[in-house]
Amino acid sequence: MEQAFAISGNIVDVLHRRIFAGTLEIEQGRIVRIREDNTIYGQYICPGFIDAHVHIESSLLIPAEFARLAVVHGTVATLSDPHEIANVLGIAGVEFMLENAAQVPFKFFFGAPSCVPATRFETAGAILDARAVEQLLQRNDIWYLSEMMNYPGVLQHDAEVMRKIALAKQYQKPIDGHAPGLRGIQARQYAEAGISTEHECTTLEEALDKLEAGMHILIREGSAARNFDALIPLLKQFPERIMFCSDDKHPDSLVLGHINQFVKRALSKGHALFDVLRAACLNPIIHYRLPVGKLQVGDPADFIILDNFERLQVLATYVEGKLVAQQGKSLIPSIPSRTPNHFHTPKLKLEDLEVKAPSNTSCTIRVIEAMDGQIVTGAAQAIARLHDGKIVSDTQQDLLKLVVVNRYKPARPAIAFVRGFGLKRGAIASSVAHDSHNLIAVGTQDEMIWKAIQALIPHGGGLSVVHEQKQVVLPLPVAGLMSAEDGYAVARKYEQIDAEAKALGTKLRAPFMTLSFMALLVIPRLKLSDQGLFDGEQFQFTSLFA
Repeated sequence: MEQAFAISGNIVDVLHRRIFAGTLEIEQGRIVRIREDNTIYGQYICPGFIDAHVHIESSLLIPAEFARLAVVHGTVATLSDPHEIANVLGIAGVEFMLENAAQVPFKFFFGAPSCVPATRFETAGAILDARAVEQLLQRNDIWYLSEMMNYPGVLQHDAEVMRKIALAKQYQKPIDGHAPGLRGIQARQYAEAGISTEHECTTLEEALDKLEAGMHILIREGSAARNFDALIPLLKQFPERIMFCSDDKHPDSLVLGHINQFVKRALSKGHALFDVLRAACLNPIIHYRLPVGKLQVGDPADFIILDNFERLQVLATYVEGKLVAQQGKSLIPSIPSRTPNHFHTPKLKLEDLEVKAPSNTSCTIRVIEAMDGQIVTGAAQAIARLHDGKIVSDTQQDLLKLVVVNRYKPARPAIAFVRGFGLKRGAIASSVAHDSHNLIAVGTQDEMIWKAIQALIPHGGGLSVVHEQKQVVLPLPVAGLMSAEDGYAVARKYEQIDAEAKALGTKLRAPFMTLSFMALLVIPRLKLSDQGLFDGEQFQFTSLFA
């Protein structure tokens, strides 16, 4: 237990919306007294920041390393949905996250994944039925039912879906939402089922519908989806029902900042200080009933020291009275970790990537349209480029072959075409492919795509970039999703491979993150699973040929 100590400054009481000069007295990790005084201090003591919805796996880091990077920016806690690793390893994957997270001074609050697999139209490495979900919800270290992505199942009162929702209510744990684009009566029906949050809103109109239905809105700004500017106007009218979240954040981005960036941007747009801090520090504690400090007597000593609210430089971070970061340096040491995985080497031949055209003269195909800064996609049609009776990538039209390969059992690859990546040569591949995490690749030539996929196999997954002169791989041996190495080293390696991908011609801000969402069927409009091309609006498979 931490020794008793005192710390003085301008104390930011978000709960009562006041700032006063004073001293915190801390014993055994808790605030035992708060003494007010009239001293002029040059620093502010503020509750720590909380990420209200994040998939730790998307940082490519194990929880312990994620914590090392996050505390530098004043983050003391996260609400973390482990459904990425659950899709690969099932309950054993969730238990790995809990076990690893418990080894560091940081407050991870994990949920029970509600949708593993996310749909029946893809192959995952595990299935979590209602019985498995109940096994998790019974645990004291599981805090909520994670995002209910199967919103059609909620609206149609699917028996298994409703059973999981009923179990969350039985164990008195909140239920997170995920219903992109749902509006009006359907949004109300979804909320009335007991689902209380939404992080998928991309427009004010959609968010207002869901606020009217009684939901809390999580404003998201991650490495893929960026909705902060569109949604931050909500904070002025609904300060008690807004939270901040990153959802999916790559390691290079986490090195630069976290929830502190939301706070700084919101303040720069003129929002009231206590409204902003309520969203960043307080609302998650209240909604999820978290044992995180609010800078009140008797609370855990979870707080940060700031220079001021203009620069918003985090001088120090404390978790339960333990100093975990100071002057931009993490004080949490790296710890060794095991590397569980579920990865069967796919026996893929180059000819498996061929797509025969139905006609030798002309062929119109459906095309996935990738969008920078969004995880939704468009749907278009295009005249395919033919070569020897086969459909091939066409860099002139930015029409590239997209391939998904089952990594859990032998199967033929699924193939589609995508616009928006802008590659002029080579290929990129990844074993991070939401939500089932099969292998996914996009490229300008079949040979390059094949090589990019093959490059992942010796490592049990990872990220790869291949072109005529070079092959670069970032291994991710933990479930094919995460590295167990030092987080800062992984961030540097990610920056390098990201630069290699961009050297192939793409203008995407985060090409690997964008690639990972091309297989996420629960986000419209057109996606590709290991089983085929999928229409996310009709919620059914569709043909490549228009």
